[in-house]
Amino acid sequence: MDIQLVQCPFRYELENVSRLLFFKEGVRVVENPNPDRCICAEERHEEGGWLCSVRLTMDGRVREGRQLVRAGQPDDSRCEYALTLMLYRLLTLATPVRPGWGILTGVRPAKLVGQLRDRGMDDTRTFAYLREHYLVTPEKAALAMETAGRERQITENARPEDCSLYVSIPFCPSRCSYCSFVSQAVESENRLLERYTELLCQELRCVGEKLRANGLRLRTVYFGGGTPGILSAGQMSLLTDCVQDCFDLSGLEEYTVEIGRPDTVTREKLEVLRGAGVGRISINPQTMNDEVLRAVGRRHTSRQTVEAYRLARSVGFDCINMDLIAGLPGDTLESFQSTLGQIAELNPENITVHTLALKRAATLQTEKYDRALLYANPAAEMMDYTLGQMRKAGFLPYYMYRQKNTLGNLENIGFARDGHFGLYNVYIMEETHTILAVGAGSVTKLVDRERNRIRRVFDYKHPSEYISGFDEMLRRKDEIDAFFRE
Repeated sequence: MDIQLVQCPFRYELENVSRLLFFKEGVRVVENPNPDRCICAEERHEEGGWLCSVRLTMDGRVREGRQLVRAGQPDDSRCEYALTLMLYRLLTLATPVRPGWGILTGVRPAKLVGQLRDRGMDDTRTFAYLREHYLVTPEKAALAMETAGRERQITENARPEDCSLYVSIPFCPSRCSYCSFVSQAVESENRLLERYTELLCQELRCVGEKLRANGLRLRTVYFGGGTPGILSAGQMSLLTDCVQDCFDLSGLEEYTVEIGRPDTVTREKLEVLRGAGVGRISINPQTMNDEVLRAVGRRHTSRQTVEAYRLARSVGFDCINMDLIAGLPGDTLESFQSTLGQIAELNPENITVHTLALKRAATLQTEKYDRALLYANPAAEMMDYTLGQMRKAGFLPYYMYRQKNTLGNLENIGFARDGHFGLYNVYIMEETHTILAVGAGSVTKLVDRERNRIRRVFDYKHPSEYISGFDEMLRRKDEIDAFFRE
């Protein structure tokens, strides 16, 4: 579908809303659209305000909407909202698609709920606002409100000096077809891993000094990837020893290592983590269908998932998360239901269910996969089933976020048994305190709640760039001092 913008500066929102309804064919913003199949959005100055209009041409029919926004400016958010709402309503008249999140394109619906409540809205008014202003379905509105309540319980006692530490391990045994994360397959980049680990320790020491100098208090530690389980037991020991040496862990609420793929789990590695004080680990099968695993390039089996889980229990881990993906190519509703049942039967404390996101650089987008088949995958039914089954099994939704180009514009939800909520996941979503991040692809997020300031400090994305530009990485960390002394 072509989009033409006439004196209209709201490309981002209009393009995203169009993509919700034309996700199979895609959309593009052009100066000379196909006259038989296009969207034209226009904003024209009129006496007393701005005339906003949208025209939709498709299937031999023209549909139009107009609204005068009084006393507005060209960049007035009321004009943006008027155009977005008109476009959405025209599109839902012309297509059978009804996105559950309506025109809400933001990545953190629960955070929006928190903001509405902070403005004095009670639950009845908040629910009505989501329904009427954003056209969110009752089910999604209720989910956002429930999740927001649990996130607020976790963050309400946060102190200004609180912070978390994120350690990036951007290496994997192989690249999954759905992944565009900046990670290196160890089979081709194994030579980088040892040097990367050494430099990561140097960056940890640097950040530890910054934390102490600025009076910050460490609340959670999270090793993410990639696949941190790709590290050898010796490399894991080196990093966890460095964390212990460089940071005061006495006030730690949570220490998580996202091991990742089940085939990287060994008793030796688990014992290193347990001995280092890691209390929460994540073993991520994504699916228990072996055919789907092979199709997406994951070199492990469902049996290895069960073996890794049982091994972790035998070593003494009493808080385990397991990640799943709804909408993987080749998966069916019945197969996904079986996966969810098998994982629930293992009885981990956390189950996180993601909806497949079609990333631009992923193999799914760049190679042989049939886009129509991908989009025909019943991801919405899978997520609906997940919510019902998780409640029956005693799991509660405690954090939620969304990504661009997700099948059905759906969400990712973290479920947990009461008392086992993943704190880091909420802290990073809610932006309630500083996240000090080290390693390739990581982003330090400096938060000053009292003055409503956030600043981001980026490490180089690729491990090779990180290694070659390491002095620059350390220099960038000086922004931590500057931020807290301004």
